[in-house]
Amino acid sequence: MPAQETWIGRIEAARGDLDRSSTAARVAGLLREQITDGLLAPGERLPEAELCRAAQVSRNTLREAFRLLVQERLLEHRFNSGVFVRRLTAADLADLYRVRRILEAAGVRDALKASPEALERLDAAVAEGERAAEAGRWSAVGTADIRFHQAIGALCGSPRVDEVMRHLLAELRLVFHEMGSPREFHEPYLARNRVLADLMARGEIAAAERELLSYFDDAEAQLTGAYHLDGEHRPVT
Repeated sequence: MPAQETWIGRIEAARGDLDRSSTAARVAGLLREQITDGLLAPGERLPEAELCRAAQVSRNTLREAFRLLVQERLLEHRFNSGVFVRRLTAADLADLYRVRRILEAAGVRDALKASPEALERLDAAVAEGERAAEAGRWSAVGTADIRFHQAIGALCGSPRVDEVMRHLLAELRLVFHEMGSPREFHEPYLARNRVLADLMARGEIAAAERELLSYFDDAEAQLTGAYHLDGEHRPVT
């Protein structure tokens, strides 16, 4: 099945939920999920007519959803060409990591007062990634990595932090697409996710925070180096 049919089919299947919230916001949320799950890649054009049919919404509603995602820096409108999934710049990448260091380090520091369920979500995300790796599904490992970092942010216990993390990590997933071999990129960080989860589970918070910041330094350096290879705009694919 072509990739486009896969993500459009998911939106079609979820359209029954559209009356539960603002329709445009819900459509935007569905599209954001496709980005976070790796089904929409940078540079991909969004087919307006097909999306309207899949979600059973008007063009005006869909365009409002697009506008919301443009504000989140996930989509871009190209004059006379349509709406496309955005490619991040090196400056975007640096800012993403600047904010992640603030929010996720706060999540780690809050791990001692987090509920058992919140800590279990960390372990579940790591286990999901490990199962995907064993099956050779490296794109799914990337999705599990996103879920793991969302769970770290959730340790703050703040709905506002949760919302910011959703937006940040959707942007980050767009970078993952640009990194060539998913296995080569994700495999080392999968093992480091397990280390982080175990440190927090044991209450070794200072060590967990040091590991997280080292992890971010390594990941940002790797990604930034790839941007520089491609003349700053985006990593080499």
